[in-house]
Amino acid sequence: MARKSRTSRRTPRRTLWYISLIVIAVCGTGLAVHRTLSDGTTERPVTMEEASRLALSRLNLYQASPVAVTLTATEGGGVVVRVRGVVDYRTHRAVGSYEVTGASGSARPSGPVAGQLDHGLIVWDTGGLGLATAPEGDDSPTWQQAEHIPRSGWSARSYTADPLDAGLQLLIGLGADRPDNPLLLAQSGARWLGRDHVDGRGYDRFAGPRAQGATTGGGPEGGRSPLTYWIDGGGVLRRVTMRMPGLGTPTTVEFSGRDGRAKLPEAPWITG
Repeated sequence: MARKSRTSRRTPRRTLWYISLIVIAVCGTGLAVHRTLSDGTTERPVTMEEASRLALSRLNLYQASPVAVTLTATEGGGVVVRVRGVVDYRTHRAVGSYEVTGASGSARPSGPVAGQLDHGLIVWDTGGLGLATAPEGDDSPTWQQAEHIPRSGWSARSYTADPLDAGLQLLIGLGADRPDNPLLLAQSGARWLGRDHVDGRGYDRFAGPRAQGATTGGGPEGGRSPLTYWIDGGGVLRRVTMRMPGLGTPTTVEFSGRDGRAKLPEAPWITG
């Protein structure tokens, strides 16, 4: 993970859709079952009200920080990596735990966590990620466990094109201190896909704007963005999925609300 000074941690103010499409170019299952409401309506371009909620979702994440998250990424060979943690969009830092399981359900370290245990601690920011062994018998929150790991205890690296890394990059860039431009979102191909229930609450499901140069009906996805967002009536983001080339199961990010207790550690990021 790239080390940086406190004054350089702030990322440029780019729109949510632009950051997301960069992640896709470089480079599950959810927490709850969701059911699409059958109202006979087909997908369509977003209205300005819907575009405004989509644009507001980024600011809502920022203001809710630190936010509890769960990321599920399917790697090659049926290996699944699940990350549970918290993200602080004011500092663009995140910390949590990871667990690797194989297609048979047995633990099987592979891909982006090869050489590591089948579970442990993970920290990440805009520059990369770090992995560490979790303290034995410690049932405290992962952000507290990470605080006691010395800097030498972290195995740091830059991002790769693996589904896990693409998901972590997407996740860390979703929040910002200002909303996006709803008119630009609407003009760039964002689409309303339907209405779902997640944990008993209604959400609109949106396809993000198309990549630059993509046209409707072109390519295997009909020119649609590989990103799908679940957003409620107040612009609160609940879920994001990202389809990866060559993989049938998308990378999934779930947001479960503010975790006001969380205090992200300094050790993995300080320059010493």
